[in-house]
Amino acid sequence: MWRPNFTLSPADITDGPLLRALLVLSTPLLVQNFVQVVVQIVDLIFLGRLSGDAVAAVGLAAPAMALLFSLSIFIPYVGTQIRVSQRIGGDNLAGARQSFGAGIYIALGMGVLLGALAFVAARPLTSLLVSANPMSVDGTVPAMAVAYLGVIALGLPLIALGDTLEAGLVAWGDSRASLWMNLTAVVVNIVLDPLLIFGYGPIEGFGVAGAALATVIGYTTGMGLGLVFILRGRNGGMLSDQSFVFDVAELRSIFSVGLPTAVQQSANQIVRLIIVVVVFAVGGVAGIAAYVVGARVASVAFIPAQGLQQAAQSIVGQNLGAKNLTRAKQTTWLGVRLAAGGLGLIGLVQWLFPVALTTLFVPELSADSLALSVEYLRILAYGYPALGAIYLFQAGFNGASRTKVSMYASLIQYWGVRLPIAAVGGLVLTFGMDAVFWAVTLSNIAAAVGLGVYFYHSTSSGMFKRASASAAD
Repeated sequence: MWRPNFTLSPADITDGPLLRALLVLSTPLLVQNFVQVVVQIVDLIFLGRLSGDAVAAVGLAAPAMALLFSLSIFIPYVGTQIRVSQRIGGDNLAGARQSFGAGIYIALGMGVLLGALAFVAARPLTSLLVSANPMSVDGTVPAMAVAYLGVIALGLPLIALGDTLEAGLVAWGDSRASLWMNLTAVVVNIVLDPLLIFGYGPIEGFGVAGAALATVIGYTTGMGLGLVFILRGRNGGMLSDQSFVFDVAELRSIFSVGLPTAVQQSANQIVRLIIVVVVFAVGGVAGIAAYVVGARVASVAFIPAQGLQQAAQSIVGQNLGAKNLTRAKQTTWLGVRLAAGGLGLIGLVQWLFPVALTTLFVPELSADSLALSVEYLRILAYGYPALGAIYLFQAGFNGASRTKVSMYASLIQYWGVRLPIAAVGGLVLTFGMDAVFWAVTLSNIAAAVGLGVYFYHSTSSGMFKRASASAAD
């Protein structure tokens, strides 16, 4: 019986059919990303049956939680994936193992430090958000948000470690192992969610905190499976004694490549945090519920582009390490076409069936929240092709270690376009929630155009040639 093989050798990535390499490497990542979104959806479905306040509490905690993940996960994940893939492409196996070990050190260190800080800061941060419109928030919502964020913070070191193990596997061309890790995480989460949220028999329900605990346990289990894969010698042995040598230069290399992406994601999340305040001030609980539903539904649409981005970063990195400049460029443009086209089709479905999508996730929404959610989903759909292009242009820059370009583009996208339109339009010009919704779509379109023009200019000016010269060092 035929069985698909989702493990690619370096030769497949640097010399084989490019479309096959992209699709084979990205397909497990697509499923993996879908699985990660399923975790969020499962939480939303169960919490929606607990109460509307529970959904609002997760929405209140979500931007702060995303900011936490941006700082603790993206530095080791992106830095590890890019440096390991470049060294694999340059046939520097010892260097790849060393980079992998350095990424693990950074993940654990930042997970412990930032998790502790987030646990302490959960209550004052939530109070700051609620102060924007205290009359619109039920008294139980802030307490539930604090509980949710606190549990996630305590599990952060293990979550960060698991993501870094995935980064190393994908950089090696092995997205199948990463897929199994995430499938394990979601199965555990689905089983534990109703037990820990509502309770059953002798098991006491913990409400919103139970949803967070189920997520942490699920991802920890997935991380454990990944560790078993690696310690059993997967991909010819990804770890060696050299991997655990504490090399400051190697740590600095991983950190310098990953830091711009962390700054990029953190700056984006700060804008989202501010926009949550705007949403509270303009739309109250109905507005924030719609914002959460729209974000969760839309996150499903991003899955193909995210999978392609992760695959393209590894393929671009390996080909630059192997001095295949034209192939690295072709990878990016092919990925842009695939991502923009795929998200365009998903956007069409979302535009046609917004009510069904909204009620599927949260059937107990009020009439006001439902109307706002439907409007948000339709407006978001217009910018989906642009969003797909953004992910893949960033993959081209990131694979060349030009993560600062992606960072600057996102700063302009979020701080220069999205936030001014949302804040000024919603609060000053009194366009209300429409201003927030259109701010997201217009900023996506502007970023896609800008990144596309600059990628064409940069590659024409020798960006990949310069990156290839230093990729395997």
